[in-house]
Amino acid sequence: MTAASDNGFVVFDRVQKSYDGENLVVKDLNLSVGKGEFLTMLGPSGSGKTTCLMMLAGFETATHGDILLDGKPINNIPPHKRGIGMVFQNYALFPHMTVAENLTFPLEVRKIGKSDREAKVKRALDMVQMGEFGGRRPAQLSGGQQQRIALARALVFEPELVLMDEPLGALDKQLREHMQFEITRLAHNLGITTVYVTHDQTEALTMSDRVAVFDDGRIQQLAPPDELYEQPKNSFVAQFIGENNTLMGTVKEINDGVALVELDDGELIDAKPVNVSKPGERTMVSIRPERVEISKERLGEGAHLIHAEVLEFIYMGDIYRTRLRVAGNEDFVIKTRNAPDQRRLKPGEQIEIGWFPEDCRALDA
Repeated sequence: MTAASDNGFVVFDRVQKSYDGENLVVKDLNLSVGKGEFLTMLGPSGSGKTTCLMMLAGFETATHGDILLDGKPINNIPPHKRGIGMVFQNYALFPHMTVAENLTFPLEVRKIGKSDREAKVKRALDMVQMGEFGGRRPAQLSGGQQQRIALARALVFEPELVLMDEPLGALDKQLREHMQFEITRLAHNLGITTVYVTHDQTEALTMSDRVAVFDDGRIQQLAPPDELYEQPKNSFVAQFIGENNTLMGTVKEINDGVALVELDDGELIDAKPVNVSKPGERTMVSIRPERVEISKERLGEGAHLIHAEVLEFIYMGDIYRTRLRVAGNEDFVIKTRNAPDQRRLKPGEQIEIGWFPEDCRALDA
């Protein structure tokens, strides 16, 4: 069964893309995006995510396969006839036009009457809280204001699909976080299907209904944010999403859904076998920093305890971040809440740490 047989609003059906006829930038992509869904394509530079967005927009052509919008193939439809709103990192506003004229332009192209145009421009500016700025030029606006106008221009003709390519990359941290919530709120309130491209994992986790993690032209995992973070399917996803501790070892045995792993320093631990299938396989064991405890009392029955040496203890306000030496790994990090009963550790201190086997995943090496 291909992706085309599932009734997604946006469907990539066995899509491939090559620029030189030999190397595939996108490899056999099957992806279905539901109507009204906010889907983020996340991955490092060169992973294929932006190429997918550009093929969907019509600025690139698929070498093989079909892209469907609302059930209809759009491979041969030019960009301006696809009815898709676009927001780019560089805003792409016309500098010689006022804000209102920038928003009017896509409506004129679509031959919408003057009174309708004025009403739609007003509505779009009000949506992004920029109603007072219609008479200004882009150069008279801050970066955040320009990004709001670019968003309003993408929404002004009421598209059913909006594509966003790193739209918040140029903004400072605080403004970026504020705009993340604004964009998500607008997309959900208007029921717009949104395909968003970023290499910022925090952005992907906070904004999306689902995230497609790209690497080497393929989707490595497609899942809701919590599943992606808590249940990474392979070592690439575990390393790319959030902070992650890794311990290298060899699988000794697998019984009843539990893998016994011998770490490289000889320590034996239990882990959930995710990407390993037989004894003798090399594995990278993955544990999130916040799943590790330094207090035996907090752990209770069934926890695995292991020796550690404190290398660094950093106060970060709401949390303490401690770097440890564990089973030969000197970059093992734990995060503990800044709570009255949480003691401060000192470099050089020998401690026992622990976690539950179900929080520990045996992935590909």
